[in-house]
Parts: sequence; C-alpha cells; structure tokens
Amino acid sequence: MGARHSGGSPAPAWRNWARTQSATPRTVVQPRDLEELVRTVASTTARGGRLRAVGAGHSFTGAAVTDDVQLRLDDLAGVERVVPLPDGSAHVTVGAGIRLRTLNAALAARGLAMRNLGDIDVQTLAGAISTGTHGTGARLGGLATQVVGCRLVTAAGDVHEVSPTHDPELFELARLGLGTAGVLAAVILHVVPAFRLRAQEQPMALATVLADLDALVDGNDHFEFFWFPHTSGALVRRNNRVSDDVEQPLSPLRHLVDDELLSNGVFAVTNRLAAAVPRAVPRINAVASRALTARTYTGASADVFVSRRRVRFCEMEYALPRAHVTDVLRELDGWLRGTGEPVPFPLEIRFAAPDDLWLSTAHGRETAYVAAHQYYRMPYRRWFDAFERIAGQVGGRPHWGKLHGLDHARLRELYPHLADAQRVRARVDPTGTFRNDYVDRVLGPVG
Repeated sequence: MGARHSGGSPAPAWRNWARTQSATPRTVVQPRDLEELVRTVASTTARGGRLRAVGAGHSFTGAAVTDDVQLRLDDLAGVERVVPLPDGSAHVTVGAGIRLRTLNAALAARGLAMRNLGDIDVQTLAGAISTGTHGTGARLGGLATQVVGCRLVTAAGDVHEVSPTHDPELFELARLGLGTAGVLAAVILHVVPAFRLRAQEQPMALATVLADLDALVDGNDHFEFFWFPHTSGALVRRNNRVSDDVEQPLSPLRHLVDDELLSNGVFAVTNRLAAAVPRAVPRINAVASRALTARTYTGASADVFVSRRRVRFCEMEYALPRAHVTDVLRELDGWLRGTGEPVPFPLEIRFAAPDDLWLSTAHGRETAYVAAHQYYRMPYRRWFDAFERIAGQVGGRPHWGKLHGLDHARLRELYPHLADAQRVRARVDPTGTFRNDYVDRVLGPVG
C-alpha cells in the first residue's frame, strides 16, 4: 500500500493551534514506513520542490508552513527498541512522530520516564525537540539534551544514523534544527527509571519570589513561577523527587475544581470578559491573584509535569541569562503599569542548566525562560514588541517555536554556532528542500 496523501485535489487548509499560522499545501503525505518516507523526500527534491514536516501544530511561528508538500509522521510513532543500561536507565528508540503523551505512557509501562518535560504533552517528539521544547530545572536541560541518536532522511533520500560519535555535526542539527537537516524518522532517547514528584504550589508576593529567587531555583529539582500582570502576586510551583512509597494524590474533586473548572473553565470566561472589556483586566487579574490557594500532592513525574491547556493563546518566550531575569521582570512590570496594556494571561518563568547544543536557547549559560502570553482574541503586538525590546537588552534568545521578530543577522550574534549549523545544512540540503520563509528568516537562505 502507498503512503496516504491528498491525491490530485487541493489539500485541506491547515492552521496551527494558536491560529497564528495557516497554509494550503499542494499535497499532504503520511508515509506508512521508512521506505515511503525516503521515496517522498527524494521525489520532492528531484523535482525542485519544498517539504515541511508538521506535528501537532503547537508552534506559534511559521516553522511548519508550506505551500508544497506537508509531511505527517503519525504512522512513524511506535516503540522500536529498549536497551537497558547498568544504572537502570535505558536507550529507547521510538518513531519520531510519536506524541509525547503516548511516549510517556509507553515509558511508564516499562518502568521508565523522561528526565524532564515541558508543561504540555500533545506535541510530536520530532516537533518538540526540533524547536527546543524545555521544562524547568536548574540542573537540567531541554528535551533535545535527552536525545542520543537519530535516524534522519536527508534531502537526497539518504538515511543517516547519527549520534555524538557518528557524524556528530549532522547529529547536532538533527536533534535541534527546525527540521532543516532532514526528516526525523526515529529518535533514540536516554531515559531514566520512573520516578515520582511532590508538587507544592503556593501563592507568594512577586517581591518575595524575586528576593529569594536563587534559593528557590537551586533548592528544588524543578522550580517555576507564574506572575499575574497588573498585580504584585505570583504562584510558585516546586516539584521535587520523592520515593515511590510516598502517596499524596490530588483528589478527583480537587483536580476537577482546580485544573478544569478554575484553570480552564473559569479562566476561559475571564479571558472572554477581558477581550470584551479590556479596561477591566487589572481588576480581573487582581481577583484571580487573590483567589489562588496552596496545594501539595504527589504523582508520577509525567502527570505532575504536564498541565491541560484548553484556553487558546499566543505566546512569545525569551531565554535570558539567569542573572538578568529579576531586572527584566521589574522593567516589564514598570512598562505594564505605565502603559496600562491589558494582559490577562500570567507570565511563566522557568529555568535551565547550560548545555552545548548548537541552537539551544540555553547554549553556554544558566538560563531563565520568561514566557509572555496573550489571549488569542486580543491584540498582542504592542505587548510582545515591548517584551522583545526589554529581553533583547540583555541578550535574550527567542524560542524557535514561539513568536518573535528576530532575523538571521541578529540571531547570528546570539548563537556562536549558527554558522556551523548553516554549513551542515548546506551539505545535506544544498537545494533547500526543507526551507520555508521562516527558516530562511532565522537561519538564512540555502540553495
């Protein structure tokens, strides 16, 4: 049987989750196996076409946009191999199209887990690592740091098995490179024995959080906080490992009330109110901030890391040198108070260890991530422009999958290995099969 495709009629229009990007590809192809993937890539290159893989559509940028071949990896989503290691960890080979939610369940069934995760799990693995998805933890890196090997189909239709010891430069671009090295067919992850976390959530004054920030970040396995614009209130979240016999689950009723009714249902209503009456946003946020309550519970790591996000939004996130995050937040607070710009969504602040991935936002430095959001039915340009200007003053690096205005000239100054990435890209995709407007803007043209 052949790959699933849209045939001769126009493919259906595509748009991403946030409604910030749309496309009408010439055709949509969903290869059933590696052979069909190779054939699709090689034939596209042979006719001088363009191809972009698309996952769950959770990137806010145009990373997946194409008017030619849109590739879906849904059928390349199985667990291929598990290699146990002496310390109890393992190398697990999975199809690159696997959804994180499915991956987490498959690992848990084998007594394993990802070392760290972001806060949603609907993305494909390929999309998550290719755009630099991360969680939080001062001693931990993003998802791509957990990748130890890749099976990659390059523009010519060649299949490469790459790793830190086998074509390490191509491996660098494959595991975090916006899909410009080729199409990921499979990924080898270094995973750890399954573990449990104790989650402690607590309202706290923003001034207190900032005053004690180093102790909070360094004193917890995973620390993050949310700050409500137009208020002095924050919600801190501390997740720490506990032994397997520690049981303090969140009651089904508390989960329903907190995570569904309040975090999604009521929050959706307040955002619709904010869109209708923007001047009410400071009062709405003040009420929301005062309504926060503390809670503590334990659970499997993936269950604690992941939150359900049902309220649609637009997002910009910048990776800052950790030492500058307090000053940036104070300047943002001053700008919001001075302009009165209505922002009903909280900012999310997370942390990561330095790493050596060429295009990682945490390359070479301790990092604080500041994510600014706006309800998708409200204007975001003025707010995001101000945030980008303030973050840029301290050398902030934008998340590759979230909205930003930087181009190749500026990004070349922020990433010391961007030229290396372009050199490898030119080697494996000299005619630009995997290019699109967004890729050309941020990495520079090739082909």
